[in-house]
Amino acid sequence: MTKSGFRPPTSITKLKQHAKKTLHRSFDKHVKLAVTGFSGSGKTAFITALIKQLTTQAERQNLPFFDVVSEGRLVACRTEPQQALVVPTFDYQEAVSCLLQEQPSWPPSTKRINTLTLAFKYTSQRGLKQHLAQTHTLYLELYDYPGEWLMDLPLLKMDYRQWCEQQLALLNKPKYRPYAAEFLQQVNQFDSQAEVNETQLKTLAEQYHQLLHTLQSNTRLSNLQPGRALIPGDLAGAPVLLFFPLPSHPEQGAENSQYKQLEARFEAYKKQVVTPFYKDYFCQFDRQIVLVDLLASLNDGYDTLKEQEHALKHVLGMFAHGKSGFLSRLLSPKIDKVLFAANKCDGVLSEQQSNLTRLLNSMLADSANELRFNGVAVDTMSISSVRSVESRSVQDGKHKLQCIYGKPVGETAFINYAPPIPPDHIPAASHWPEGGFEFLAFEPLVAKQGALSHIRLDHVMQFLIGDKLR
Repeated sequence: MTKSGFRPPTSITKLKQHAKKTLHRSFDKHVKLAVTGFSGSGKTAFITALIKQLTTQAERQNLPFFDVVSEGRLVACRTEPQQALVVPTFDYQEAVSCLLQEQPSWPPSTKRINTLTLAFKYTSQRGLKQHLAQTHTLYLELYDYPGEWLMDLPLLKMDYRQWCEQQLALLNKPKYRPYAAEFLQQVNQFDSQAEVNETQLKTLAEQYHQLLHTLQSNTRLSNLQPGRALIPGDLAGAPVLLFFPLPSHPEQGAENSQYKQLEARFEAYKKQVVTPFYKDYFCQFDRQIVLVDLLASLNDGYDTLKEQEHALKHVLGMFAHGKSGFLSRLLSPKIDKVLFAANKCDGVLSEQQSNLTRLLNSMLADSANELRFNGVAVDTMSISSVRSVESRSVQDGKHKLQCIYGKPVGETAFINYAPPIPPDHIPAASHWPEGGFEFLAFEPLVAKQGALSHIRLDHVMQFLIGDKLR
């Protein structure tokens, strides 16, 4: 503000936008939905499918369990001009074109935070609402962001020493040590008490970042920190990213030591990168869906599945969950509904999809119980936001074999495949199948007449926003 009291137009615009959203919140007309999940969980495809189903495929036969559609009360749904002017708009057209082309493919993963708003025009048959206006409008603001950045949130509850101990314990596990052996050897020889050597610090930090990329490419490990090392954007090469875990943690050290420098960079990363991201976005959500790719983790083995369980619990602890009433929605919005979704469930036979739901339930039982205690509505289900296979019966001698039929990712031919039976809980390491699991990943099915098919996406929408469309 200037000395004369004049506020620049940009500030006035922001105030108007904030006031408008606050008014909508007070009458339950605006809902912020966090689409959460680690890298590869299918967030981009989920948002694309959600928009496609609601804007062009919102018929009773397609969304029978979404009440506003099945009851014939949805007038129309459309995308709205973006209100968050400093956040890139989710590129729906690019993403949906990947799914609708003659040989469909999955849309590229998210490389930045983006958002998109859907406006639902609907009629109400309940209470005063049906008398106040002929139609009503709900604004659903969807937020998508790189799964790699999600794993940075738990850093806010750690100091540098704790983070080092966590990361080195992870890298020393038999599953990951072969990838990390060279880096571990280098840091074990590193003199943390020597004076700062920028070249040495940069070399080791880059080696550690390359290790993170290697683990991401060759495993399904979620706990890859710092997440910005994988998608740095404007931070590429910045000293705030050039830190790595150390095995030794001196109680006292010279202020100009290598250890102190790494510790300072770690704290600066938390303060300057992670904290603003958390405050600007994660503290503002009303509803949350957590997408989990259990099949890929099962393929990777016991250690990865347990690490995914651990990472999910830590990330969930960073969200502001709690029952949201009228005043709290205005002053301090909190998530009051959380859906855990085992995505890509059509990678197993339909009668075995419930196993994935039970497996996810067993992984998150403690977290879900804590959420319910705090007044949060919680549900778990298996979904496929975009179907990639069809169910088929194949004659095998005198017997019929139930299979799935689709085109594996990277292949040119369609195949019939009998997937393994997924467990309904995490088996003990000693009881893990000797040959492990082998679930195949498939390309999306061809969209018939331009329509995408799904599994339980209507259940998802009913749980997350059905109560706001009554």
